[in-house]
Amino acid sequence: MGPLAGIKVLDMSQIVSGPMAGAWLADQGADVLKLEAPSGDPVRTVGVRKGNMSAIFVSVNRGKRGAVLDLKDPATHADFEALVQWADVLIENFRPGALAKLGFPYDRCAGLNPRLIYCAITGFGPDGPYANIRAYDPVVQAASGIAATQADAQGKPSLVQSLVCDKVTALTAAQAITAALFARERTGVGQRIDVAMLDAALAFNWPEGMYNHAFLEPAAPFPDYGSLTRLWPAQDGQVSMAAIQDSEFAAMRASLGHPESLADPRFDSMAGRFANLANLLTAMGAEVARRTRADLMQGFKAQGAVGCTVNSREEVLADPQVQHNGSILTVDQGALGPVRVARHPARFSGTPANDAPGPAPELGDNQR
Repeated sequence: MGPLAGIKVLDMSQIVSGPMAGAWLADQGADVLKLEAPSGDPVRTVGVRKGNMSAIFVSVNRGKRGAVLDLKDPATHADFEALVQWADVLIENFRPGALAKLGFPYDRCAGLNPRLIYCAITGFGPDGPYANIRAYDPVVQAASGIAATQADAQGKPSLVQSLVCDKVTALTAAQAITAALFARERTGVGQRIDVAMLDAALAFNWPEGMYNHAFLEPAAPFPDYGSLTRLWPAQDGQVSMAAIQDSEFAAMRASLGHPESLADPRFDSMAGRFANLANLLTAMGAEVARRTRADLMQGFKAQGAVGCTVNSREEVLADPQVQHNGSILTVDQGALGPVRVARHPARFSGTPANDAPGPAPELGDNQR
């Protein structure tokens, strides 16, 4: 049984940010009921899919039960009230005030169930100048500075080709929900949690993406973090390498066979490496380019250097460490066949997360 066994979650959210939070709670043992409108979660038909079941939908809704309710119909409100009273946690990511317009503001839900943890996910917050703007991941990347941290050599911003803001919001919400459940154990009462995608993205991006804007008093500027990272071309692909600490550079040098081109004593210290960065990058680039990815990986492993091959999507599936960790599971999606999903990444020694998640619910399953 997972650490959240016995916790009941009413997941009214859609797309990725809310559903992924609910899926993580389900992985950890919670009983999660996904409540959809008759039209269904829009992400059911986004990307590769079979019928009304997309791979994204399965990934962020596996292990949940399903039900359909049209809250626009007042005849359904008694059923919804019963669900609110049943739940320990309610997750919604509608536009601010949407649930209130349907007759169920937070205060009414809390009145029905004073122990309820009510998590509202929004794009920019429950109020403020942007509250009415509809938000998807690229918009939040733009507002939060994440796009700016992906700037090219000419300073032109670009998007991370991933739903990074949706997913970091999901993880933020899941952590906040478990913290609120812990607080409820002490106080006996629930509370409202507001998670704005903008706030989650800012917090995620801040440590290195905004470090040149952290000190209020003047501080010596430092190159933006993104300019210090790169992928290195090898004979048959690319590798990623890093060496911040002196011991890491020594391991990197050893992994390359202690070549003469990297023996310059000025490279032995961090200060020396930064002062002679152009020469260092040229030398390292030439050494890497002479080797295959397999040769480089053998050196990384032997010396404990910071490095790894750049895997294609297909290579991720076959990666020896991914396979050793059991990082990829299959969900039996019934008539649609097996679907690969990522295993819950946290491992609990006493209350293990679910390594055999159930399927995502079909629309209208009504598995109450």
